[in-house]
Amino acid sequence: MGPALGGDMSEWFKKFLGQAKALWAKWSIVQKLILGGIVLVAIVAIFLLFRVSAAPTMVKILGTPIKSEEDLRAITGRLDEAGIAYQLGEGNTLLAKDERTATRAKSLLIAEDLIPKGTDPWAIFDMQKWTITDFERNVNLQRAITSAVTQHIEALQDVEKANVSVVMPDKELFSEDQNPVTASVILFPKVGSDLVNNRKKIEGVQKILKFAIAGLLDDNIVITDQNGVVLNDFANMADFDRLERTKREQKLIRDLEGQYRASVLKALQQIYTPDRVRDLSLKIDMDMSKKSVKAEEFYPIQTKPDNPNTPYDESEYANSITRSKSTTSTTWEGTGFNPEGPAGAEGQTAPAYKDLQNTVGKMTQSAITQNEEINKRAIDQDVSPTMQRVTVSVNIDGVWRWKYDAKGKVKMRPEGGIDREYVPIDPTELKKAEALVQGAIGFNKGRGDIVTVQNISYDRTGQFKDEDQGYFRQQQVNRIILYSLLGLAVLMVAFIVFRVISRELERRRRISEEKRALEQQMLRENAIRQAEEQSIEVSMSVEERKRLELQEHAINMA
Repeated sequence: MGPALGGDMSEWFKKFLGQAKALWAKWSIVQKLILGGIVLVAIVAIFLLFRVSAAPTMVKILGTPIKSEEDLRAITGRLDEAGIAYQLGEGNTLLAKDERTATRAKSLLIAEDLIPKGTDPWAIFDMQKWTITDFERNVNLQRAITSAVTQHIEALQDVEKANVSVVMPDKELFSEDQNPVTASVILFPKVGSDLVNNRKKIEGVQKILKFAIAGLLDDNIVITDQNGVVLNDFANMADFDRLERTKREQKLIRDLEGQYRASVLKALQQIYTPDRVRDLSLKIDMDMSKKSVKAEEFYPIQTKPDNPNTPYDESEYANSITRSKSTTSTTWEGTGFNPEGPAGAEGQTAPAYKDLQNTVGKMTQSAITQNEEINKRAIDQDVSPTMQRVTVSVNIDGVWRWKYDAKGKVKMRPEGGIDREYVPIDPTELKKAEALVQGAIGFNKGRGDIVTVQNISYDRTGQFKDEDQGYFRQQQVNRIILYSLLGLAVLMVAFIVFRVISRELERRRRISEEKRALEQQMLRENAIRQAEEQSIEVSMSVEERKRLELQEHAINMA
């Protein structure tokens, strides 16, 4: 049965291939291209389908979209600064590539208090619902919250390990019987971290706990290190904060003093050399308290601006400008009237005033009302810190010069050593140096700044001793070199004289030997000649015979 079925399938497959080949041969080129395009599109679609299905699923950093553009800019800017990769999903939803990155981002946003208002804390931790018993659901909920908070705290850069314990009591009917939610955390900081002494980072951990656990208050949170030292006891850290603030203020003053000192020293040492400018004492008094100033200032009105092209100030000011003016004048003239009561009754007017009755009087009254406008501005500013006074004291040494005699030779003191004279700095030069220092520190006489530039000689005993030793050592070396050169010159002269004498002696010896040889030659030649004359056979060497022939030939030629 099996072989027969296999044979039928093989025959069917061969038949199908034959029909396909015949159909492919009948198709035109356009039909073949269309079929190839359909097959290619199908392959690409299948490839993209597998690629998309294999892509990792993004994890939400926040469960709810961010509605405020301001919150979105703040959150994305902080994530970019921390180098955390994220994407914006639909509706401004923050997405991370994996759970670890999402947990790190959540911890950072909670610690920096950047979670948008109205965000559900349960959505942040991606809590799930359980359809089991209430007791198991509460236990699982507490375990999930504890695990999520632990992951968030351990995701912080300064935390090596965290041990979190959360107690969530059962709900009571009456609020006065309800036990509070409590949490305790043991932090194990990384090596070199300042987590234990950094209040801001401890407050960030406390914010993570409060945001993650509903109903948790600051008083019910205990954060300790691995040694059991409570870290979030901020009420008892007032003195510590004050000391830290004082340290920071003192560091700010020291840094500022260092900048001023470096600026002044550089300016003076470039002029007077570092060896002459060593001592510079600079003290800056600063008011580090924070002040809020509110005031109104009245100032004159400028009616004519200053021309910058002129060397003098030609601006004009007026205290005020007339806005409106009203003038009133009243003139009255006539006799006075003094009623004296009913007829027949004498009045009560004093005799002195009775004499003035029925006289003609005149009165003139003038009133001027003028409204003036002035410049006014309101000042509302916070001042902190302010520089109160700068005190600078600088000492510049003079110049020590060697004394020389008329021949240009260095003078020596009777007790030994080089004789020197001290040339102090001219007072005019000190004033210029003082002006230079004042400009470098921004001198302000109104706030009580003091700049003192003095010329006090340094104690250079050790320096002079080293210079004297170096000078005498150099003089000794010079003498040794001079004596060596003189000895060498004497040796050279003696050698030359010896050579001359030797050559003269050699010349005289050579002349004496030549003379002796010549005499011997002459004696021998005479003896030979005499022997030849007497017909005596004399044996001569070839050289003697040749010399004799040459001599005879020369005589014959002469």
